[in-house]
Amino acid sequence: MSFYKNVTSKPWEYSSPTLGSGPESAFELPSERIALTIFLVVVSVIFSLLAVTYYLRMDLGDWVPMSDPNLLWVNTGVLIVSSVFLQFSRNTAQGENFTKARNLFLAGGLFAALFVIGQFVVWEQLSASGSGISASAASSFFFLLTGMHVAHIIGGLYVWSRTTFRFFNKTELPAVKLSIELCTTYWHFLLVLWVFIFAALTNT
Repeated sequence: MSFYKNVTSKPWEYSSPTLGSGPESAFELPSERIALTIFLVVVSVIFSLLAVTYYLRMDLGDWVPMSDPNLLWVNTGVLIVSSVFLQFSRNTAQGENFTKARNLFLAGGLFAALFVIGQFVVWEQLSASGSGISASAASSFFFLLTGMHVAHIIGGLYVWSRTTFRFFNKTELPAVKLSIELCTTYWHFLLVLWVFIFAALTNT
């Protein structure tokens, strides 16, 4: 009977999903994860183009390197700590520990907010020392690259705050696992991106 069914089957004919079977998807991954992946690819392309422009601009004769504030090193450490806390939160969520996952997630976001504050302090220091956004080509690129990175951090903090609200709204841990994973992935990406930006700024 099974052989007859296989022989007589018509795979070219479309069979609509049955009621309650859920929507069909071309991917096995959640749509949110696919959307985040596409977004990270776009961001990578944008920053890659900016990096190329940055190095091309350096070849012109009027390029004057600027001194980088020491606070950038502190801010880098803060962002690393933020990413580590979010990774711990992700790992803890797999073990169904609601309170610990929530606290680690909160800590990760707070350190990210501290990073943003630190970057604003850096900008104020540079402006006070005469290296404002329009002082030179080097300072303009500095503000552009670090500013765009901070903008993406702030966007991530918006999503982080929504997930935090779900924690305090007594949402079950399985319902926020995906949000924790996506935030962690995004933070790791921003950390790697910042390392490249930081290396470029401090070595040129």
